[in-house]
Amino acid sequence: MRVLCVSRHPYLSEHLCRFFEALDVSATPCVGVREAIAAVAVHEPDVVICDYDVLATMSLQSWEADPALSGTPVIAVSLTRHPGEAHLLDTNGISGFLYLPTLDPDDAHRVLAAASRRRDGITPPDVLPWSATKSVEQMR
Repeated sequence: MRVLCVSRHPYLSEHLCRFFEALDVSATPCVGVREAIAAVAVHEPDVVICDYDVLATMSLQSWEADPALSGTPVIAVSLTRHPGEAHLLDTNGISGFLYLPTLDPDDAHRVLAAASRRRDGITPPDVLPWSATKSVEQMR
């Protein structure tokens, strides 16, 4: 599986890559929406893992307008916001939320698999059973 790790700072993007590469996936770091648009065309990720603060604080019009990026499932991640604190935007492709400090590798694998199945046209269950995650439906 290929993932694109998008954040607002290179250090955080590289940290996300290291975390997910430990799960035996190919991870590519990038900073901001502009880099994500360029990287998604080159790397063709199965899933975009994006820092929650990028999704909540930046204009995502260019993200939504890009056919490749808007069509790739997005998992929002945070090191500081608990799932109950996060209010995801109704943005095209957001598949769920991960709180990294309490996330274990098995749970991360399940989230990645569910997101990639959604891209392949298989809808995962609405209720995700692990405590460090929330589906978009649970957050509404």
